[in-house]
Amino acid sequence: MSTGHNDGPTVAPGRPGPALLSRWTARLRPALAPLAAGLLTLVCLSLWTATGRAGTPAEIGVGEGRIFLPVLDTQDTTGAFFDIANTGGSEDQLLEVRTEIGRAMFSDRQLTTGAGRMIMIPRIVVPAGTTLEMSPFTPNVMLSPKRPLVEGERVEFVLRFRQAGDVPVSAVVVRPGS
Repeated sequence: MSTGHNDGPTVAPGRPGPALLSRWTARLRPALAPLAAGLLTLVCLSLWTATGRAGTPAEIGVGEGRIFLPVLDTQDTTGAFFDIANTGGSEDQLLEVRTEIGRAMFSDRQLTTGAGRMIMIPRIVVPAGTTLEMSPFTPNVMLSPKRPLVEGERVEFVLRFRQAGDVPVSAVVVRPGS
């Protein structure tokens, strides 16, 4: 027997009821934030690519280097200096330097109170769109030649970069300050 009043909302056959919709909404709500973040990231990356700012590969060019002629007969190390241009859209890293004339490694100058000291470093970063001009006061190559160097002599090197790979280059032996 019917009392004549409705105990709940009437749902048309084949349509989900409010309780079912409420459960689905509750389950989907936690996924909305990651979904929105993913969509926003996709839109931003698409715009970045469309405007040409999406980071082109590093493009490395190295000019002829110079090696300082040791000023003392007892000096067993010297510096080799290169100008490295990165005209690409992403940084590159100089990972290794090789030469048949001796041992080569990367060094830099660390300033301390009153003076600086030389430290060995594992790599040299070449930022995008810049030229690194090596000097005794910036990251450079420390060279320990197997034999005495002669002013005007050319020495062959291979610089190995993370992206650009091996870049052969030569350096000429010069007196410091020239």
